[in-house]
Amino acid sequence: MTTSIVLGAGMVGVSTALALQESGHQVVLLDRKAPGRETSYGNAGIIQTEAVEPYAFPRSVTEIARVALKRGNDVDWRLRDMPRLVGPLWRYFAQSAPAPYARTIAAYSQLALRASDDHARFIEPAGAGELIVRQGWRAVYRTPATFEAAAATAERLKRVYGVPSAVLGASELAASEPALQPRLAGAVHWTSPWTCRDPGELVARYAALFVARGGTLARGDAMSLQQNGAGWRVLSEGGTFTAQNAVIALGPWSPTLAKTFGYRIPMVFKRGYHRHFAGSNGPRISMLDVDRSTLVAPMNAGWRVLTGAHMAPPGTAPASRQILHAANAARELFGLGEAVEATPWSGTRPCMPDMLPVVGPTRHKGLWFHFGHGHQGFTLGPTTAFILAEQIEGGHGNPLALPLTPSARGWA
Repeated sequence: MTTSIVLGAGMVGVSTALALQESGHQVVLLDRKAPGRETSYGNAGIIQTEAVEPYAFPRSVTEIARVALKRGNDVDWRLRDMPRLVGPLWRYFAQSAPAPYARTIAAYSQLALRASDDHARFIEPAGAGELIVRQGWRAVYRTPATFEAAAATAERLKRVYGVPSAVLGASELAASEPALQPRLAGAVHWTSPWTCRDPGELVARYAALFVARGGTLARGDAMSLQQNGAGWRVLSEGGTFTAQNAVIALGPWSPTLAKTFGYRIPMVFKRGYHRHFAGSNGPRISMLDVDRSTLVAPMNAGWRVLTGAHMAPPGTAPASRQILHAANAARELFGLGEAVEATPWSGTRPCMPDMLPVVGPTRHKGLWFHFGHGHQGFTLGPTTAFILAEQIEGGHGNPLALPLTPSARGWA
């Protein structure tokens, strides 16, 4: 029997453990915390099958100036963090040019379109059906100009990729969301995505399924990974584990561990913030206020209000600007109550300059990378896990796997 260690118990790591288990591996899943308590806990909980075109770096001078001057709430940054970010950000800018971005979309869109089918392989066996809502989500717009542009984009995505949506005018939106306080210009209802009422709990249910199927869940420090002859070993609170394969699925912490083996990974770090609010009035389904870069999602813990991206390396102090603006925007839309938590939650999204996750073998025998999903780790974790498991089993016939590999990026 093949043995494997998976380092990291977020959505990506837990999905990796399950996919390898289905392929017949004996798997140890190791993390310093319980499953789903880091980045996977704090997302919007949307399995975004409509997200066929990932977030590109702004290319116009006007848009770059807007971000640089912090004139919106979608992006925040601090001058002192730029020395650690400027190299990856420059690569991100270069990869967002039309030709490389088109290559990214060609691969990325295929991943997104199959995401819900891959999650479905775990949801019911994990007993997590009551966490999933299959009603899509809405992007709402405050001005006619942004609404009209969004409607045109929705029509294009429907025509090119088959992504279903419904365009709602002001009156239709008001009827669909009776708790909405202001009259907005309109909305795009993305109808195919599924949403989750507790993202961290979904990861925990997947992890429980992994254990029920015979997997080993261990607490330990992933940074203790070392080569062990022809294989790998790692230290846990319960002792040492050895295996033929080791998979680094540590999200934003992956480059730190990879660096100890000689790999330089140019990751772009985007921090997000959220806070839950009490109250009986909120959106029926998750709603993104595009013009204020604020998402309000109905969760078991309350109304989760989420922000845009703060360009900040791991370990730097959190900032309050975006979450304060997002809370104010959410209160303009709905009659939300008091905050549930004393302080907002924050976590880092691990983004790659070419906007594709890193999935595949390294130059070290038995060492595999599986990270860099950016905003879509919760969405794409199972999908890329099955692709990785296929590679580990010796499968080389999947053309979708090639652009995701470390070697295709020059890192292996």
